[in-house]
Amino acid sequence: MPRHSALAVSAVALVTTAQLVFLHAAPAPGSALSRIRETGKLTFGYRADARPFAYTDDAGNAAGYSIALCQKIADQAKTDLRLPALTVRWVPVMMENRFRALQDGQIDVLCGADTVTLARRADVAFSIPIFPGGIGALVRSDTSARLREILEGRGQPFRPVWRASATQLLQSRDFSVVSGTTAEPWLAQRMKELDVVAAVAPVNTYGNGVQRVLDRKSDVLFGERAILLDAATRRAAGSGLVVLDRLFTYEPVALALARGDEDFRLLVDRALSKAYRSGEIGNLYAKSFGEPGESTLTFFRQNALPE
Repeated sequence: MPRHSALAVSAVALVTTAQLVFLHAAPAPGSALSRIRETGKLTFGYRADARPFAYTDDAGNAAGYSIALCQKIADQAKTDLRLPALTVRWVPVMMENRFRALQDGQIDVLCGADTVTLARRADVAFSIPIFPGGIGALVRSDTSARLREILEGRGQPFRPVWRASATQLLQSRDFSVVSGTTAEPWLAQRMKELDVVAAVAPVNTYGNGVQRVLDRKSDVLFGERAILLDAATRRAAGSGLVVLDRLFTYEPVALALARGDEDFRLLVDRALSKAYRSGEIGNLYAKSFGEPGESTLTFFRQNALPE
């Protein structure tokens, strides 16, 4: 064998060996990987009210897009830790205690629909993004054309007369927002910027927010647009719900983990990156949101990490 070919083969062998050692190195004591290896158990927390990301189906099982991705993480953990069997537990968590469950070690990963923010990163860590999210608005189909025009950003906002009338119309409305979501502080800031004084009714679930709109107690529900779309779609035909085309913000959604455990975060990101690079993410996405467009596929390609 020529000398340069032998060197190339040796180099490949060294890289492969290094990867195997890296993948199967002993987890640090006290880490999630160490605990999973010792107990043979992996615990996922999930939001039961964040369909299509995470919810409890009619059979009482965890289901949704984030759940499917978390199952990929379980498969990766079983392989990397060389476990003959792995028990996976799914624990429903509430909006108000979902991050605390991570901090207290009650769950290993939060499979939900959480936006990555700097404030949240002070409390928990996040995986690479799993979805290109953003805040949207849900209204009734009989909402006045004028209000929809204002919410969708159409018109002439640079004209003082238009802006004054728009503000006046908004102040005569009632809004709802899901507590603990990024939509809550965003709405408060926007109302302050526009000098709008209107009633805002926080709700603890998307379901309650949708019901308020149907009952005409709220004119608009603000929240993650993908969840609003799913809620409107699942209602019977003629229910009278509309999700506006506008995205008010652009927010990456990710899976949350406990801070300070880089080994476990690496495993999580490896599992997600494999699904992105292989193209499998397209099928998982389609089951919950419909066929992904080119911009969505580009989002996954850009966020996939190379080995």
